Amino acid sequence: MQIAAIYIGTVVGAGFASGQEVLQFFAFFGARGVAGLVLSVLMFASFGMIVMLIGHRLKATSYKPVIMEVGGPFVGRLIDYVITFFLFGAVVAMVAGAGATFEQEFGLPAIWGVGLMAVATVVTVLLGIGGVLSAISFVVPFLLISVIAVSAFALLTAPIAIEWSAPQAAPVPRWWLSGIAYGSYNLLLATSVLAPMGRLASRRALTVGAILGALGLGVGALFVLLAILTQVPDIANVEVPMIVVAASWSPLAPLVYSIVLLAEVYTTAVGSLYGFIVRFVKEGSSLFSPLTVIAGLLAFVAGQLGFSTIVKTVYPAAGYAGFVFLVGLILYVARRPRS
Repeated sequence: MQIAAIYIGTVVGAGFASGQEVLQFFAFFGARGVAGLVLSVLMFASFGMIVMLIGHRLKATSYKPVIMEVGGPFVGRLIDYVITFFLFGAVVAMVAGAGATFEQEFGLPAIWGVGLMAVATVVTVLLGIGGVLSAISFVVPFLLISVIAVSAFALLTAPIAIEWSAPQAAPVPRWWLSGIAYGSYNLLLATSVLAPMGRLASRRALTVGAILGALGLGVGALFVLLAILTQVPDIANVEVPMIVVAASWSPLAPLVYSIVLLAEVYTTAVGSLYGFIVRFVKEGSSLFSPLTVIAGLLAFVAGQLGFSTIVKTVYPAAGYAGFVFLVGLILYVARRPRS
């Protein structure tokens, strides 16, 4: 269960809980978005399991040994560069998501949310992998309960616009390709935590944890998707759609959900920043702390670009880039029994 919680917490972040990711990758396709989501869940279960089991076999302390094992010296290095770049992009997206929440719900300058999230993320990463995993596994149960509760209320009080769709507004042109891209970029970024986590548990625990984590992600995303479809097209251009959904419950619900959203942002930011830093230096080295602080400052600056803009550009690009990694995993598994 802890592995499943960490898996969910690594993937669930500002984009997921805000509804922005689900809107961009699934809701714009209407009912067909559900099929795209099922495709993503299957990817989470299978590829997430493979990554953790490779990490277990290699006793990996970062994602780099797993990447090099899968891709070899040339492709592995290419995948390594891609993951490193997009890990930092994920940190930027998370701090930007905090800024959007502060501005939309609290009426405060976005820079306050960006700054506070950057500081909290840096402080947690400085505590090392133990602090990262503890923070993620503690927060996740509250996150899923809140997402499902708000979504369930929306489904009970408003009809689903099952006929609505706006595929022309989606960043990826086809529902099936969008589902693959969503799974691809999330797996690409989650590898930073899944790979080193593999050495901390048994093969059975990793296998079951991957399946439970994928199911938890699927159920949560499905509730968010259906809830968004009760409010379209009115929330199609909102930075944080799920806060609007929460507002249909009670005047207090958006405030509570905003706090939950910030917690979700925090879990993904922490996992992504840790993975980014240990790519360059080992935890405990003299450079670990200064590099963490510098990366946090850079994320703070880049986070001023705006949340929805980052989700529309960085995330689909990461999804396409992640195809190389997924193909590498498939080829690795195919040739492994004969090696």
